[in-house]
Amino acid sequence: MSGHSKWHNIAAKKGKADAARGRIFTKIGREIAVAAKGNPNPSTNSKLADVIAKAKAANMPNDNIERSIKRAAGELGDRDFKELTYEGYGVGGAAVIITTLTDNINRTAGDIRSIMSKHGGSLGNTGCVSYMFDTKGLIVIERTPDLDEDAVTEYAIEAGAEDVVTQEDVFEIYTDVPSFSEARKTLEEKGLTFLQAEITMIPQSKISLDPDKLETFRKMIDKLDENDDVQDIYHNVDLPDDEEEE
Repeated sequence: MSGHSKWHNIAAKKGKADAARGRIFTKIGREIAVAAKGNPNPSTNSKLADVIAKAKAANMPNDNIERSIKRAAGELGDRDFKELTYEGYGVGGAAVIITTLTDNINRTAGDIRSIMSKHGGSLGNTGCVSYMFDTKGLIVIERTPDLDEDAVTEYAIEAGAEDVVTQEDVFEIYTDVPSFSEARKTLEEKGLTFLQAEITMIPQSKISLDPDKLETFRKMIDKLDENDDVQDIYHNVDLPDDEEEE
């Protein structure tokens, strides 16, 4: 599996603006609350445990995580959030997949359609681009002088990983979806900490856009990311390192 990683610059990742970090925490917080609804115990709720791992990888404070779990019994108790996925095209024929958590499907669909349309894109039917992506578990670990590549590879194999890719500043560990939770737990027990730990969609190949279209596409992704209902955005555009953002 070739380098999917957006972890081209660890310092940049750690130095995200407060506004962007707050938006990430809000989105993950909602995801935690939805996952915790009905069973707030991560020991017996593997989906919740996976989202908590995602939150910790994003440096979300424990207090925020605990508040989000409590919201499941309170604020979200009478709200019916649905997980919906939208597929479509960006400028230049780029493939885009958008996952959402929403309590108002009409609002969310309308917002996404409007954002895409204003930036030269369009929503498509279910399945129109998802066949261009592989759904995988992805665990990203920062490379440090005291973290041996052979040891990480051995741990990953023991955890049932499909592949380990060594990048300049990170190790990327890939799993199939059913094996992700157990692999994550195994690696945590080895004392490893994660920069990313989640189920993700990886494009089978990427496309390049000319500078004007690339700028338009980037603006579309930014606007989608600013929408409260949007959780994750996947695409097949080869973005310059300083603009890579999902």
